[in-house]
Amino acid sequence: MILLPEQHLLDALTSAGQRLTPQRVAICKLLANSDEHPTAQDLYLEMRPVFPSLSLATIYNTLEVLSKAGAINALGGVGDGTVHYDADISPHVNLACLECHRVIDYPSDHIHHVEAEVQASSGYHLLGARVLYYGVCPDCQAKKKLSTK
Repeated sequence: MILLPEQHLLDALTSAGQRLTPQRVAICKLLANSDEHPTAQDLYLEMRPVFPSLSLATIYNTLEVLSKAGAINALGGVGDGTVHYDADISPHVNLACLECHRVIDYPSDHIHHVEAEVQASSGYHLLGARVLYYGVCPDCQAKKKLSTK
């Protein structure tokens, strides 16, 4: 059986006792099928045309349940005062630009080694991790150079 990309998110909601409403299913689908790191507001703006009665509270509540279940990572703010979310809970590095507030994934084999080392030496059963580096992306650096000329 092939699982949809959002199935682990849907399973997390049902395990937490949440009904799978069309809105919650759509939230999970957007999160799972995006390489972006959306905020609750981003999801709201994208979903509002399809679900006119959707409330921002529904999105925040769904994200909180998914985050507490370990199905997504809440990355925190990236200089914009809002929390960004990541449905990719596999070990990887997130790079956040403090100028444009974009977050990208940066795969690194070193993260897998760190994870194995921490688990082996600490005795912890690791459920996940997040590594978030802040900086200024190449596009924003180039814009700054152009504006100073």
